[in-house]
Amino acid sequence: MKRLLEILGFFVLAQGVLGLVRRFTGWGGGLVHRFLADYEVFASVVLIVLAFALFAAAESRRGR
Repeated sequence: MKRLLEILGFFVLAQGVLGLVRRFTGWGGGLVHRFLADYEVFASVVLIVLAFALFAAAESRRGR
C-alpha cells in the first residue's frame, strides 16, 4: 500500500508541475491542460498539494 501511495503521489505531482509549466511557459503537456484548460493554475496547485498529502500518507504507513 505504501508503494502504491508513493507511485500515485509521484504521478499527481508530475501532472501538477507539468500543468504549471505548460501554463506559464507554453512548453510541456499533461492531463490538466487537456481536461481543465480554464482552471489550469488552480487545478495544478491542488494536484501538487494532493501529492504532498499522498506522500505524507505513505510515510505514515512506514511503521505498519
